[in-house]
Amino acid sequence: MNALAPLPSGSWLGVLGGGQLGRMFCQAAQALGYRVAVLDPAPDGPAARVADQHLQAAYDDRAALEQLARRCVALTTEFENVPADSLQYLVRTRVTAPSARAVAIAQDRIQEKTWFQAAGVAVAAHAAIGSDADLSSCSPALFPGILKTSRLGYDGKGQVHVQDAAAGRAAFAQLQRVPCILEALQPLDHEISVIVVRGRNGQAVAYPAIRNRHRDGILAVSLCDGSVPADLAAEAGRLAMQVARHLDYHGVLCIEFFVLEGGRLLANEMAPRPHNSGHLTQDACLVSQFEHQARVLAGLPLGDTGLLCPAAMVNLLGDLWQGTEGEPVEPDWAAVLQVPGTRLHLYGKDAPRVGRKMGHVNILAPTAASLHERVAQVMGVLGLPHA
Repeated sequence: MNALAPLPSGSWLGVLGGGQLGRMFCQAAQALGYRVAVLDPAPDGPAARVADQHLQAAYDDRAALEQLARRCVALTTEFENVPADSLQYLVRTRVTAPSARAVAIAQDRIQEKTWFQAAGVAVAAHAAIGSDADLSSCSPALFPGILKTSRLGYDGKGQVHVQDAAAGRAAFAQLQRVPCILEALQPLDHEISVIVVRGRNGQAVAYPAIRNRHRDGILAVSLCDGSVPADLAAEAGRLAMQVARHLDYHGVLCIEFFVLEGGRLLANEMAPRPHNSGHLTQDACLVSQFEHQARVLAGLPLGDTGLLCPAAMVNLLGDLWQGTEGEPVEPDWAAVLQVPGTRLHLYGKDAPRVGRKMGHVNILAPTAASLHERVAQVMGVLGLPHA
């Protein structure tokens, strides 16, 4: 079969990773008529519950990878900490998107910064840290800064604010002296993300820029309400596309940007997969980020990424289930859904824990003003702070 020819319905697609992103990918791919196999070591993850087949094995289990390759014509990943070597193994005989190279770059903050710069995209001043001596010799301009583990950090984990080199050395010890990157703190105004999709034939589309608010290092609310100035949104989209082309990237790619006071953009990090901020595309766009992930794998044309109306996404963390007696208490979903324009998406996880992503609520409205009112209502129902 021509590698770029669209896959017929009934074909098998594979995904490495069994979390909520894999679950939503499965559902989107199945709606297009495809069957999905999930490789995940967990016995009963969110994706395994909806997949057509679940291979319970480690991501680097060669026998399982061979079985997955025999079953599936094309494969993807739902989180960037899947071993890049596994993707490199699969690409010998099967279409994979994203590539092993793109995943390996996203797994290492130092490499990531280097690639952003090579693509002509500005980043925060930074230095690679491998020893106490590296911290002692850092430019004073990097302090105050944030010391981040170079690998495996997400949702605010593996990050410590440091005021000076002495604090940096203490933080380095706290982080077990693993390779780190020190980034100078920036005069941050807000953060945005841009999600682009690039097909295997080079066709590319971008979603509107999304404005994000975080709490304790975890995304809390995403807004696509026109609040990002058109010229800034266009520039962010151009830069994100620039990165995708430079990587010869295929699939869904999210670039997170810092917007500094005065409007300057700095690339923060990339996610070689659908992104939490893009969950609002499930209801606010004709073609969601998850359907696009399936379309790229299947060789189908890319679709419309325009916003149907102003939209927002509110993350639902396990904190919401914490009752006064220590037992989990289900939030009042009926009251949430009583707010006009709301759609509830729960991930099927059994054990709510503080900080664990359990679901999200998408909120749609005819105007930005009414959207903000509805977001405030939802946050009020859930007892979440809203600013």
